[in-house]
Formats: sequence, structure tokens, C-alpha cells
Amino acid sequence: MRIFAIGDLHLSKQDKPMDIFGREWIDHSRKIKEAWLRLVANDDVVLIPGDISWAMGLEDAYEDLADILTLPGEKIFIRGNHDYWWSSYRKVINAFSEFKNAHFLQNNSISIGDYAFVGTRGWLIPSCAGYTTADERIYKRELIRFEMSLQSAQKDKRKIAMLHFPPLFSDQVISGFVELLEKYEVDTVVYAHLHGKSCKSGFEGIRNGVRYILCSADYINFTPVTIKN
Repeated sequence: MRIFAIGDLHLSKQDKPMDIFGREWIDHSRKIKEAWLRLVANDDVVLIPGDISWAMGLEDAYEDLADILTLPGEKIFIRGNHDYWWSSYRKVINAFSEFKNAHFLQNNSISIGDYAFVGTRGWLIPSCAGYTTADERIYKRELIRFEMSLQSAQKDKRKIAMLHFPPLFSDQVISGFVELLEKYEVDTVVYAHLHGKSCKSGFEGIRNGVRYILCSADYINFTPVTIKN
């Protein structure tokens, strides 16, 4: 079993062109599928840390996710800040129940092989510019959700975490997410959300035993990045 990650798929059958964000986004869904088919086998795992579909409702999102779910591999999803269709965890589970290779994280964990996969959306961290009291409320709520996910993981498994928002930036100012990653001895965390020049601000590498990987689709050339061979 190999593990891959790719975030910010930003799929849309609802006429939401992505090339307004740069020429690299032209026909990006085709690029993702071609790379996926080239790399991923049925017994592999692909982590998708949020901003999956531009759809506003679950019925429209179904079309976007069905395209991904018919590709090889087990898929594990978390919600991103643009996944407005993901309003109820139970509704999402029910909507995609026919796909046995689809797993959704929200206050829970998923065990596959030797690994426990945990995660939550995350949010802006206190060191971010423009951080407000409204952000503080969401940030604290997401910390609670993340710890619930971590606590639910089987203790004999190696933990791999997914966050949509960056838990750590290149300035390495510590956030509550970093503290939880280290407290629960997470092996690797993948995150997305950053695009273009802002990708340089995200921390990548190993800090206190935790490996940080940015996997926004455009940053990794729309090709799932290998987490474990």
C-alpha cells in the first residue's frame, strides 16, 4: 500500500472556470485524472485535504466526487473552506454510501493497514495577519475537533494527519495544531489551501519529528504527491 495526497481539486461541473487563477489551471481536472491513473493502484490510499468541489449543494457535488471515486485507490476526504456542499457529515456519508472506497473525516479517524488517518479542516492561526475574534472562535473549535480525531485513532497505528489550512508557516510560529501534532506523535501532516506565491509561506520539512507536506494541486503540478512508497 502506497499513500498519496492531493488537495484543492476545485472540481466543478457547474461552469466555474479555474483558469482565471492562472494558465496552469486550464483543463486541470483532466491533468489530475491522467496523473492519478498513471500513479495510483487499487490498493493505494489518496488523501484529499479539502476544497474538493465548487458545488453549493450535495447533489451537484455528487457529480464531481463520483469522477474521483471511480479512480483507483481508497480516498480519504476532509472539508475545506470552499466545500459548502458538506453541511452534514451524516448526509455526506449517506450520499456516497455506494462507494466503498470513500472515507470522510469529521471528528473521527480511519484505519487502513498500519496507519490511522486523522484530520479536520483547521483555520487561520493566531499569527496570521488580520486574525480576528471571529477567527479565534473557529480556531478553538477546530482544535477541539482535531483532538477528537486524534483521540479516536488506534494507538498501535502510525498517524497521518490532514488539515486544509496550514498548521505552520515558514516563520515557524507555533499554533495549537502544531502542539497537537507533536503531543499525539503524528508521523506526517498534509495540508493545502495555499496557491501561487503564497505557497512559499507554508512550512515544509520535519519539525520535532513531524513531517509537513503542502499538497495544493497547482503546487504539485496536479499530480498526487507520494507520502509513503
